[in-house]
Amino acid sequence: MNSAQAAWWNAAGAGWAQAQDIVGLMLAPFQDVLVEAALQRPRTRVLDVGCGTGAVTRAIAEATGARCVGVDIAESMLEAARAHGEAEFLRADAQVHEFDKDFDLVVSRFGVMFFDDPAAAFRNLLDATTKGGELCFVTWRTRDENPFMTTASAAAAKLVPDAPAPDPDGPGPHSLADPDRTREMLGRAGWTEIEIRPVDRICTIPESLLLPYLSNLGPISRALKEAPEQDRDGMLAAVRGAFDGFVHGDEVRAPAGCWQVTASAPL
Repeated sequence: MNSAQAAWWNAAGAGWAQAQDIVGLMLAPFQDVLVEAALQRPRTRVLDVGCGTGAVTRAIAEATGARCVGVDIAESMLEAARAHGEAEFLRADAQVHEFDKDFDLVVSRFGVMFFDDPAAAFRNLLDATTKGGELCFVTWRTRDENPFMTTASAAAAKLVPDAPAPDPDGPGPHSLADPDRTREMLGRAGWTEIEIRPVDRICTIPESLLLPYLSNLGPISRALKEAPEQDRDGMLAAVRGAFDGFVHGDEVRAPAGCWQVTASAPL
């Protein structure tokens, strides 16, 4: 079991659930990428890995008519997902869970970078996929190619300067940033026809939602949770100026550099 990530995401999931509509707006361009991929051929059953509050799961179910299952390790986010209905949502660790073996498409929007043993996880997902079935996920490229994220990390570091640095080789948003490593790992797991292509989008939200976004998601939200409640508003106001470069009138525009990774299960 990926117990460390399970504990972390179950603690952080409440913020994601609270801000799910903001997340939906910010990450909508990558939901569109996965829906477009799902529509390339008929689908009967789709698995969404790291589904969070279920926006991608629901969008693919609506677009394709397939039976869709979203899986996540954070019950707080799954509660929000189930409130919308329209799909099945399962709390499980996709790295080890014994799924039904009838999925003809496995997708993920930023949900596969947190496996403790990614090679084992992708083997497990292959086992759940029908012969000729497909894998399609979106993952972040490097930190330098995602300035909004690096700005948030730098701002959080100022709030909590003695916080330990994340393990660059461990589970995390950029753990699949190296395309050669990802390709080799998927090949070892048994996937074929592996393709990795860059996807660049501008993610947008209204400027009025910037502070709610920062206070509920990512490294700044974690720093705020460690501070006394009476200090949090002042801390958030202190880092707000770091994001001025992303604000254009009444809109926040965050350039995002990602990989779209596709592969097939052997026939």
